[in-house]
Amino acid sequence: MSTILFRLGQFASRHPWRVIGVWLIVACSTFALDAQFGGEANDEFRLPGAESQRAVDILEEKFPAQNPYTSQLVFSDDAGLAEPETRSVVASTLAELATLPHVVAVSDPYEATAPMLSPDGRMGFATVTFDTNDIELVPLDEAEAAVAPMRAAGLTVEYSGLFGAADAPAEPKSELSGMSVAVVVLVLAFGSLVAMSLPLGVALISLLVGTGTIGLISGQIPIPSAATLVGSMLGLGVGIDYALFVLARHRENIGTDVGLHESVGRANATAGLSVLFAGSTVVLAIAGLQLAGVPMIAAMGWTSALMVAVTMLAALTLLPALLGLSGKRIDSLRVVRSRSRDRSRPTWSGRWANHVADHPVRYLVAAVALLGVVATPAASLRIGFPDDGNVGTESTLRRSYDMLAEGFGPGFNGPLQVVIDLKGATDPEKYAATVTGELAATPGVNSVTPAALSPDGDVMVLTAVPDTSPQSEETADLVDTIRSDVLPPIEAAYGGAVLVTGNSALQVDLSSKLQSRMPWFIAAVLLLSLLVLIPVFRSMWVPLKAAALNLISIGASYGVLVAIFQWGWGAEWFGIHETMPINPLAPMLMFAILFGLSMDYEVFLLGRVREEYRLSRNPRASLIAGVTSTAPVITSAALIMISVFYAFVLSPDITSKLFGLGLGTAVLLDVTLVRMVLVPAAMSLLGHRAWHLPSWLNRILPDIDLDGHRSDLDDGVATGSPLESAGAR
Repeated sequence: MSTILFRLGQFASRHPWRVIGVWLIVACSTFALDAQFGGEANDEFRLPGAESQRAVDILEEKFPAQNPYTSQLVFSDDAGLAEPETRSVVASTLAELATLPHVVAVSDPYEATAPMLSPDGRMGFATVTFDTNDIELVPLDEAEAAVAPMRAAGLTVEYSGLFGAADAPAEPKSELSGMSVAVVVLVLAFGSLVAMSLPLGVALISLLVGTGTIGLISGQIPIPSAATLVGSMLGLGVGIDYALFVLARHRENIGTDVGLHESVGRANATAGLSVLFAGSTVVLAIAGLQLAGVPMIAAMGWTSALMVAVTMLAALTLLPALLGLSGKRIDSLRVVRSRSRDRSRPTWSGRWANHVADHPVRYLVAAVALLGVVATPAASLRIGFPDDGNVGTESTLRRSYDMLAEGFGPGFNGPLQVVIDLKGATDPEKYAATVTGELAATPGVNSVTPAALSPDGDVMVLTAVPDTSPQSEETADLVDTIRSDVLPPIEAAYGGAVLVTGNSALQVDLSSKLQSRMPWFIAAVLLLSLLVLIPVFRSMWVPLKAAALNLISIGASYGVLVAIFQWGWGAEWFGIHETMPINPLAPMLMFAILFGLSMDYEVFLLGRVREEYRLSRNPRASLIAGVTSTAPVITSAALIMISVFYAFVLSPDITSKLFGLGLGTAVLLDVTLVRMVLVPAAMSLLGHRAWHLPSWLNRILPDIDLDGHRSDLDDGVATGSPLESAGAR
């Protein structure tokens, strides 16, 4: 593999325009194909096998006339809505809305059978049904003109659903904020505008190809909108990081008077090989999300893995081409004066690693204890989909949510649907009446609507409105109570089946499914990572140590999310307006991404430590030398990754905040406590044992060499001392 990467790097540097041209053609092609054949994001959540999903499937089959593409026009008047003048202006507005493009129906709150006016008569809503869920086709401007007479008459008017989504403010360009910090970090790291521009160019081209491919795939299979969000985070972060590591090794090689193409080949054969195996670990970890058994999570996993694979390929092909094109001008356009450093003198990171190695037990216990305290809130982690109550008060979605909660109760924004399958049932009318009565008498249920019969007479559906909000723990407990205590005796008496669905019921089912799948998922990710890293490091203890430390740091990042989002600690600092459960997509997806990213830094750091150990056979000296040589590059890479992730906290979207804060915090903990404290302490305690591999296992494992110490690398990669062949001092 070292040979292949060496020759690939040399070819790309000798023929840069060919490689760059191929990448530009691929980027333009994916962009064009996405525009022509790509599809819209599909955020429909399905949970195969769950009770709530079976109920949804029955409703879709038995009530085909019901359209899910709706918006609610919520309005209020302190003087009451029963005044003739108010009724007249509301009626004329609703009639005007019914004539708008893509609007197929508008309900009349004054004539509806179900309550659409609040008990005090001050608040009401009308449901607007569309023939599309495309936000760009929602006639918001025409709707604003139609409701203008209502506002002129003194009514307060807000939107939920599609109208509300269409009225949402534009998302800030979080990617630009992250890129701005990346520019500063790269300039400080390299001091040259030319060197700084290369990782950014690689990341941007990778991002264009990756997002275009994801858009093209979404035209064939359902891909959630969050997939592009997470993919953008990963594409920018790992794209810059991977290019940064290869570029840093190339600049080291250039400093030893190695020829240009030789230097690029060596960088590709050493740092590039680390990129290959680190990236492969990330891809395997994220692909493990297929085990979640949830189509949306699996789709996000595969699209994220695709993005990482594209950035990895770009770092190994496009970057060498750019390096060959820049030639000896890699350090031109210097804006920060380069300071020569006496490499015989230890750096701060080397002195710190030496200090930790002097007191390994003390630092190991202290760091683990600190991460354990930070991880403590994770024990109370509760998953659930955020509702519009988490949106900022400047949004019409939030204001309409609050109005409905005030007028009809908090649970009105998330009702439970109870589906009665009458096949094999006796006395359907009494059956429905019994279910309605028992639900109405259940503590925690605010109201129950009359049952509606399907056109074929096989299914009845009714709605139970909880006393509490959709994302509250009390609503989840109510779902459990209805399913376990209220409905089973009725089913036993009448036959048939009664199923509960709705967002809260879906959250309960999803939580149960993820809890059952999580151990298998974690085991699979650990096994895959060990299968990759044991041959790479020729060690059992180093990969096992890495897995254990990664689990601790990921647990700490979960604890931070629970403390901020569920408990509300410092939530206002991040623009979080209400406490909320953790998005169901987050725990597994974050685990896969963070485990893979942590292994990135593990491979780069321990790969260099192993290189030094092979030269000196001194575990302490190799540890300090490895930390000294890699700490500046890893720190720069981590700062970029953290900046990219934290930039998404600026978004008003609560999902963006969650993933940005969680991923950024995890990388911060990893590059500080894990990489600079736990790793030196653990490696110091392991000593020579860190690089021990049973002889029987050593014979059967493939020979994977991160250092390029292969006798068949005859083009100069393996010449000189082992340390010289890696371009290090």
